[in-house]
Amino acid sequence: MEKLIYIARKDASDPIEDFRDRLLGEVSKRILETGVSGLTLRVADLASDPRVTRERLFGCGASISASVSVWLESLDDRGSLEEALRDAGSSIDGYLVTESVPQPYTDRDWCDGERSTGISQVCAFPQPDRLADEEFFRLWHDQHTPFSFEFHPRRWRYERNVVARVLTPGAPPYRGIVIENWPEFEDFLDPDRYVPLEMQERSDERVEGFIGHEALDLTVTSEFILRSFPPASV
Repeated sequence: MEKLIYIARKDASDPIEDFRDRLLGEVSKRILETGVSGLTLRVADLASDPRVTRERLFGCGASISASVSVWLESLDDRGSLEEALRDAGSSIDGYLVTESVPQPYTDRDWCDGERSTGISQVCAFPQPDRLADEEFFRLWHDQHTPFSFEFHPRRWRYERNVVARVLTPGAPPYRGIVIENWPEFEDFLDPDRYVPLEMQERSDERVEGFIGHEALDLTVTSEFILRSFPPASV
């Protein structure tokens, strides 16, 4: 089983609500009909909320319209799902990833096909040239991940994806794609709920030492788990 993540960017003139509805409608139907084992859509319809300041969407985050996570038997079978995503009116950047979930949902009470409670933050970043693999993963996995539980106390899901291979020509050279979920939109909007005031300086120092804020592409999305992998128990 392999996991793929696609970062989709729609045309600027295309309303995000229309793009979301196409993804949730005909596009997701076509993808599911290919027999994929799992499909999750995260659509950046929340990023256009006037309460989300441009400073909160790091890097090229404002251009990200959706992330699409797909589980299938072999990446060789990805052609039809890529066609469906492009037919939605978007450009796509595809990545083969390895996933780990240090913080899974523990109280999910919604079924596949329903909008997930709360919000989902999507953050993608490259590996700095100054860091070899061993040091990069030590800083990310061994140091940053445990500390993130302290400076994001209200977060209720944390998913790490390490990029093993770029699948589409010209895609940004991301090395990590992180998905984080909070139970309420206010957890993202309120800086003190997002990172408590007393932790903000230490949090900024950790991120700067690890990758740097200027390297992050970050947006905020609505999550739709259309086919759980592994299957949901709710």
